[in-house]
Amino acid sequence: MKILLEISYDGAMFHGYQTQPNQRTVQGVLQSASEALLGQKCLLSGCGRTDTGVHARQFFCTIELEQPSCVPVDKLAQVLGSHLPGDIAIKSAKEVDGSFHVRYNVVCKEYEYVILNATAPCPFMDKRAWHIPRPLDVPKMQQAAQSLVGKHDFTSFCASASFVEDKVRTIQHIIVECDGDLVKIRVAGDGFLYNMVRIIVGTLVNVSDGRFDVGAMGAILASMDRTRAGMTAPPDGLYLNWVNFT
Repeated sequence: MKILLEISYDGAMFHGYQTQPNQRTVQGVLQSASEALLGQKCLLSGCGRTDTGVHARQFFCTIELEQPSCVPVDKLAQVLGSHLPGDIAIKSAKEVDGSFHVRYNVVCKEYEYVILNATAPCPFMDKRAWHIPRPLDVPKMQQAAQSLVGKHDFTSFCASASFVEDKVRTIQHIIVECDGDLVKIRVAGDGFLYNMVRIIVGTLVNVSDGRFDVGAMGAILASMDRTRAGMTAPPDGLYLNWVNFT
């Protein structure tokens, strides 16, 4: 039996999604709660990985069970949710075909990065946005970002610790916009490399600051050299926004 959960979580107190020894992770908390409630071994798989401190407005994972669930699937979101801490919420639960793969069936994801662009920090945005007190040139950032849209090798925007060989990804859109004191950067694509969105955001901030020209993104991409791109933005402001499946 395979059950698809739609969840959301505040990543501030998690060491990412994936289970790690002696660390509090989203997968670890979900698995412990599921096995305690359902009384059997639960195999959890996620639609991707989020790093320490990264949040998810929409995330999907599957629970695979050897025996039918003792809780009706249409009640599982509510019942399992009551066994979870306040920084994880289950939005829905439904049974899916055994051939469904929560990661390989993903066709597009959108991440949103939130910058608090105000002189003073906001205590309510702590660990939920990157505070940058100096003014940002949003039109310049938006213009520069368009060079990244399309199918490219994103080696320059991938953390050097990544062991993924194929670094070609397709970006469908990058939108940089203001919402009051917030600058929001939304990036949608068919897949993302390790720290890719955070490096894109950091590089766009560097464009605003004048470290890079608006037209530099093409040359940075072509170099396939991480050292040619900008800083890696902190994880606090990054949210997995939505996920689409085939």
